[in-house]
Amino acid sequence: METLEQLREAVIDGQTAVAVEQTRRGLAEGIAAQTLFDDGLMAAMRRVGELFEEGEVFVPEMLVASRAMTAALELLRPELVAEGASTSGRVAIGTVMGDLHDIGKNLVAMMLQGNGFEIDDLGTDVYPERFVQAVRDGAEVVAMSALLTTTMTNMKAVVDAIAEAGLRDGVGIVIGGAPITQTFAEAIGADGYARDASSAVRTVDAVLAGVRAGANGS
Repeated sequence: METLEQLREAVIDGQTAVAVEQTRRGLAEGIAAQTLFDDGLMAAMRRVGELFEEGEVFVPEMLVASRAMTAALELLRPELVAEGASTSGRVAIGTVMGDLHDIGKNLVAMMLQGNGFEIDDLGTDVYPERFVQAVRDGAEVVAMSALLTTTMTNMKAVVDAIAEAGLRDGVGIVIGGAPITQTFAEAIGADGYARDASSAVRTVDAVLAGVRAGANGS
């Protein structure tokens, strides 16, 4: 459909006003909100992720595309709720205690949201207890970010706090940030590591599948 194509192009190009207008137009034309979300917003963000991995776009372009998607999603959200749309899963995301950097965290949150996840954005300088509470509140995956070598060690404190609360088996833990490596993720007992916002979506998908498989005893 022409409207869906124009919506996708607007998001990819980071044209917020156009993305919102095409979303409004789609609803007026009777296109289901779920279709606008799946074939418009999600398809656009998947393409943005592909372009990022191909080196065709960079973080600034991803940010403006994510903002366009978020603005359009705000218009769609009431319609999605009315249609009874389901989410891909619930993710609590935050930058760990002592770290105030949020650009990477925000980008990951927007990419996840654009791929159907319900996001509980805890912000920056998040203490372990707040992550624990997010799990108690229903988060299926905890995503942590750190940009400093001095704060990345606080990720283990979160993993330990979740375990001490007796919640570790029911939640996936994904970490990322400039100083983070796969080796570090394994060392602190995290379930996954994402090197960038694009790969974060795949990592969360995989970790969540493992959590659900464990809950079903398979």
